[in-house]
Amino acid sequence: MPLLLCQITPPKLTPSAVIDIAVVALLVYEALMIVRGTRAGHILLGILIMLALYVGAIWGRLEALRSVLSYIVPYTALAIIVLFQSEIRRTLARLGRKRWLGRGFRRPESTDEVLMALKRLSERKIGALIVMERDIGLRTFIESGVRLEAQLTRDLLLSIFEPKGALHDGSVIVQKDRIAAAACFLPLTTNPLLSGKLGTRHRAAIGITEETDCLSLVVSEETGRISVAASGELKSGLSLREVDDRICVHFGVPPAAVLVNEDYQPADIPLAQESESPKKELP
Repeated sequence: MPLLLCQITPPKLTPSAVIDIAVVALLVYEALMIVRGTRAGHILLGILIMLALYVGAIWGRLEALRSVLSYIVPYTALAIIVLFQSEIRRTLARLGRKRWLGRGFRRPESTDEVLMALKRLSERKIGALIVMERDIGLRTFIESGVRLEAQLTRDLLLSIFEPKGALHDGSVIVQKDRIAAAACFLPLTTNPLLSGKLGTRHRAAIGITEETDCLSLVVSEETGRISVAASGELKSGLSLREVDDRICVHFGVPPAAVLVNEDYQPADIPLAQESESPKKELP
């Protein structure tokens, strides 16, 4: 009988196949971004090694090893959910805070008051942390502090962050043009690449932006430098104009003119030298 050879033809590249490949590539990319630079990367590597051992045990007919791993592998999916719960929550929040249908924000009316307060705090080297809410609500963190529900003004911010004041420690959470609460506790970033270089105030500023779409403004009490954190990234040593531009970009509006002294520039001192130790008020 003649031998019939079946020729296998590759599938055609249809538009649906292109979309399928693009979505899978996006999911793989997001998964890599979740574990990049975090402790979760080592955990994921351990899980992959265990799965490779299980496949190798089946292929090499190592019955004892396969029998042991067969009791562990079925629970891998549950272990991933438990071990990566913070990273999964952060990724879902990142997807949910994107404006898929365009931007509809406007520059917050209280921006000028915040900028003037930052200028004064930076000049006096008074530590401060101001969180500006966007889409994702910060009610959980507001409840951890002292509720104010007061109109946001420069003088009120300066009073809150006075070193000898009862509300100096913690952060101020701003909702639109009002101060919702002060002395609020925020989650610290767990990124090992940042935790050893930054103080508690800066780590808290980054940590809250990893879980929500807010914007954090930080003043170092050691150097007076102004920093801005968004989406888990921190930019330090900014001028007031640069801070205003970042606020506008974060809220999706064209940068506006700063009403305070634009020539003011904080001292540029390496961030590694900063500390969050108590400091006496300067005259």
